Amino acid sequence: MTALLIRDIRPMGGAPADILIEGGRIARIAPAINAPGVAVEDGGGAIAVPGLVEAHTHLDKTLMGMGWYANAVGADLGAMIDNERAERRRLNHDPHRQSMRHALALAGNGTTHIRSHVDVDTEAGLAAIEGVLQTREALRGIVEIEIVAFPQSGLMIRPGTADLLDRAMSLGADLVGGLDPCGIDRDPKGHLDTIFDIAERHGRGIDIHLHEAGELGAFSMELILDRTRALGMKGQVAISHAFCLGMPDWPRTEALLAALAEQDVAVLTTGAPSREVPSVRRVLDAGLRMGAGCDGVLDTWNPWNRPDMLDRARILAQKNNFRSDADVALALHVCSTGGAEVMGVADHRLEEGRPADLALLPGTTLAEAVATGGPVFLTLKGGQVTGRNGHPVMEAP
Repeated sequence: MTALLIRDIRPMGGAPADILIEGGRIARIAPAINAPGVAVEDGGGAIAVPGLVEAHTHLDKTLMGMGWYANAVGADLGAMIDNERAERRRLNHDPHRQSMRHALALAGNGTTHIRSHVDVDTEAGLAAIEGVLQTREALRGIVEIEIVAFPQSGLMIRPGTADLLDRAMSLGADLVGGLDPCGIDRDPKGHLDTIFDIAERHGRGIDIHLHEAGELGAFSMELILDRTRALGMKGQVAISHAFCLGMPDWPRTEALLAALAEQDVAVLTTGAPSREVPSVRRVLDAGLRMGAGCDGVLDTWNPWNRPDMLDRARILAQKNNFRSDADVALALHVCSTGGAEVMGVADHRLEEGRPADLALLPGTTLAEAVATGGPVFLTLKGGQVTGRNGHPVMEAP
């Protein structure tokens, strides 16, 4: 790896400094570094932060580059699931090409790590898993991709899906996914027993979608906690969305947060404007790991989301009614180092000796960077420039 000197940046919005990168790691952070013969990038006074982390998305779903999709389904979850399965065939959707477009757009916008849920079902089989595995290999050194094998269409209600999940793990998926064990499968015991069994056999973790709100979601969450405890899977389970943690019954929510913390179950949020969502401050104050994601981007589900974690930090801050600079900066943390911690990337810090996975943001403070948005000036993965001015260096297919 070649060395690189980035001049005139402000680490975490602090005093001006230079960053010297050697061997893919941050070798030195100091003013006026002297490094003869080393390639130089002018930071232009940008704020340097650890690379942004997209910790909950669906790389296989996007329709980016395929023209506008006219959504005629609305917001019913079951209808959206069925519609997507049908439209995937009609549109001749290519999961490798589309996941390349999505992942590269994220890299251009400052992202260095992605956790993607990837559909497994009895109609498409493992096509989406195979496509995103191909993308992961093609983008090594540009962005790290973690794959969750995800039964989007249901598990117990679609016999054969469990075998496909098992095969997806053998192919190279990193985690086992799940989905609303009561609301979709109407068999919480069967659903959770199945995904925990697959995870245990493969020695992998779990990341389960839990859209279920209120007491129904709390019931499912307690069943997840029971299995995490019984199987000794502390620190290996994450719950995405976790809308039930946004219910107004604070004593009930506080008890759930304490139980999640005891088992080190991570929480991943999208800050969905249309739903009650977990409070960032309460989740972090309880000692939980927390990350965030944009969810699906420009797909058959909705036209709203962007492949942009700086924009997601803004949405997260607004949803949580963050107004002080310190709170807005906390939203950015969740969209960067917080997500990395959920993914088990322990050294995602802007410090000497750490990997040179960086994003250079416009603005005078972290809060201003979130409030005004990009474009991200520069993205670096392992010290290599992977994005510039909001665009990936590598051309998307």
